[in-house]
Amino acid sequence: MYKGKKVIAVLPAYNAALTLEQTYNEIPFDIVDEVILCDDASNDNTIEVAKKIGIQHCIRHEVNKGYGGNQKTLYNKALELKGDIVIMLHPDYQYTPKLIPAMVNIIGDELYPVVLGSRILGIGALKGGMPLYKYIANRFLTFTQNLLVNYKLSEYHTGYRAFSKEVLENINFNSNSDDFVFDNEMLSQIIYAKYSIAEVTCPTKYFEEASSINLVRSTKYGLGVLRVSFCHFLQRIGIAKFKMYQKPN
Repeated sequence: MYKGKKVIAVLPAYNAALTLEQTYNEIPFDIVDEVILCDDASNDNTIEVAKKIGIQHCIRHEVNKGYGGNQKTLYNKALELKGDIVIMLHPDYQYTPKLIPAMVNIIGDELYPVVLGSRILGIGALKGGMPLYKYIANRFLTFTQNLLVNYKLSEYHTGYRAFSKEVLENINFNSNSDDFVFDNEMLSQIIYAKYSIAEVTCPTKYFEEASSINLVRSTKYGLGVLRVSFCHFLQRIGIAKFKMYQKPN
């Protein structure tokens, strides 16, 4: 716990058997109370590894629900377990668990209700192996999004995120896509609801075992991001209303 607040790490897993134990072993359990892993119908033995290393809550989707669908299961379970601070950590070891204390401190001390681990702050993204086309796309999309949603972040595309319970309870994340654009929709909802977002510099690591999406999926994601940003803009100026910005029932 951190100052009486229950801390839960959630791991959206897909074919993560080779990197899961390394990720899990670096989680700071002096702060993190519980870990939830959701295996999204992996083709490997991710769920067996998760149980073997002692993850308390292991969930398996028998049919692949997608990256967004995986997160929905995890956040709903974290709220069911009464988590006060919830950190999403990818089990592919692309993001270091060593940043968890800093992210928990920021939320636990009520400085910000949302924290992102940014790969773009500083100069480490390309040095850490981010493909050049992904870096360029990241910068273009982020610039466009900052204009349309009237906010300023260094990037909207990191998968390393921490949330207060209040944020998860008050945004309609269950209405979002089950695909990769879920992450972007969630940030759009958070900004529209006027929650402040902090960013911390996160080392970038790209290697063979780390999860990544190919060019076709990246292009689909980029188009989805632009759609979300334009929807946010139309909602913000009062021209249209979208279900995703309604409060959950």
